[in-house]
Amino acid sequence: MSEISSFASRHLATVIDRPEREVYDYISDPRNLPTWATGLGGGDVQREVEQWSMTSPMGRVLISFVPDNPYGVLDHTVTLPTGESTLNPMRVIALDAGRCEVVFTLRRGSMSDQEFEEDARAVAGDLAELKSILEQA
Repeated sequence: MSEISSFASRHLATVIDRPEREVYDYISDPRNLPTWATGLGGGDVQREVEQWSMTSPMGRVLISFVPDNPYGVLDHTVTLPTGESTLNPMRVIALDAGRCEVVFTLRRGSMSDQEFEEDARAVAGDLAELKSILEQA
C-alpha cells in the first residue's frame, strides 16, 4: 500500500475574501451548485421534500445538506443514480470580519489511489471556482 493509500481522507481548503455568512449562504443554496461544483456540474436543480435533485454528468443525483446552523457546517450527502451515498464534510470558518476559509474533507471510501487523486484535483478546482465567483461578487 502506498503512502497516499494510508490516508482515509484529505482536507482541501481555500481562503475567500468575503464574510463567512455570505459564503455560507451561497454554498448552502443547492441552486448555486451548478455554478461552482463541476463534479455535479449539471443543472435542473429541484427541491424534493427534504433534499434536492439535479441532473449531473452521472445522471440524476440527490443532495441533502445539514440544517442551517450558526457554526458554518455545510456537511452534505450526495446520492448517485446507483443509490450509493457519500457524506461530504464541509465547513466555512471565519478568519476575520471579511475573510473565511472553506474546508472540504474528501473521504476515500472505496476509491483507488488514482481515483482519489483525481477527485482531490476536481475538488480543489471546485474550491478555486467558488473563490473566484464569490470574490467577484
